[in-house]
Amino acid sequence: MKSPARLAAVFAALVLCSYLSAASTAHHVTIAAATADRLALTGEFTLPPGAPSPAQLRDSAGHTYPLQIEANGQARFLIPDLRAGQTLALTLVTGTSAGSGVNLTRTKSDLGINVGDRAALVYQTDKEKLPRTDIDVRFKRAGYLHPVLSPAGAVVTGNFPSNHVHHHGIWSSWSKVQFQGRATNFWETIEQKGNTEFLGIERSWNGPVHGGFVARQQMVDFTGPKSTPAINESWEVTTWRVEGVSPAARVFDLLITQEATTSDPVVMPKNLYGGTSFRGRDEWNGKDNLVVLTSEGATTRETANMTRVRWCYFGGAVEGGGSAGIAMLSHPGNLSAPQPIRVHPDMPYVCFAPVQLGDVRIESGKPYTARYRFVVADGAPDRARLDAYWNSLAHPAIVTVDAK
Repeated sequence: MKSPARLAAVFAALVLCSYLSAASTAHHVTIAAATADRLALTGEFTLPPGAPSPAQLRDSAGHTYPLQIEANGQARFLIPDLRAGQTLALTLVTGTSAGSGVNLTRTKSDLGINVGDRAALVYQTDKEKLPRTDIDVRFKRAGYLHPVLSPAGAVVTGNFPSNHVHHHGIWSSWSKVQFQGRATNFWETIEQKGNTEFLGIERSWNGPVHGGFVARQQMVDFTGPKSTPAINESWEVTTWRVEGVSPAARVFDLLITQEATTSDPVVMPKNLYGGTSFRGRDEWNGKDNLVVLTSEGATTRETANMTRVRWCYFGGAVEGGGSAGIAMLSHPGNLSAPQPIRVHPDMPYVCFAPVQLGDVRIESGKPYTARYRFVVADGAPDRARLDAYWNSLAHPAIVTVDAK
């Protein structure tokens, strides 16, 4: 029989060997090549046992990429630029990223998202907050994004514009609606047939790679004997820390989920507009003051209107003599993708409108979902680069992890 001292020594040796083995294990992360260029490529993987934490990804040239480890053990990252046919080999290393990443600020009236020390966007939560005293109280609305800012700080969205007061930065709504045998309208709030109400922030988060929030909203019908909620809506907004891309860009995702609140279906008949919308700054009013570009090559309001596109860009002059704009990228899994768009002939307004192709129905147990990515940048748009941003949305990173 071995002595207790000898057993203790053997046990200590086994522990030491195990520690040295784990310490010498290198975890390699490989991102598979794709057939197209990709910008702001996001990906995730399950953090393997024994991996360093906190951790970063490091390439063969010594460049590091931030890694955000979620509570469920998933690790998420963003690669600024990956060319067609390029495979990226990375190693998990111990370390934390420099800078403050993506962080949120909350006030009584809004929820702001900053990338580093610069404001990126604001989600409005207080419908009592009006920008002007001449606004009819029937236009009160919360639950939308404004302002949305470029990397240089230019505001690209408009809010409560005098020529269409019910337009609000980035918002979602339906105009022509059938519910419980009645015609209602969640879009033109002045009609007082319906509205979208902000209910609350379900959760929010900060991080070195991304930050965001989930908000609860509700589309309420006013045309019946009493106000009746028709659609429960969830907004999940994720803003990414994008570095190493030139020109600089702000990138954020919007995932919309809409569910019927009753056993009665909510039907949006075929219509010119209704869905996820963008309203630009007032200076972009007028036929010749808006820069237009779509994935299919349209460069005017007229040629872009009612076409099916993967993405659309709108921009124009901003303060200081420069220019800025925003691209709305539609996920290929969206209803009726590539979705058609409504582009107003004079105002800086666009809407991804699947209702142009036929009825949209939201029934109990059959939610409607829509996912969009937004790219905000200073300067003129570049079609090839916007294609590369869309490629990242459509074809996220395929990741393999191994230990050697």
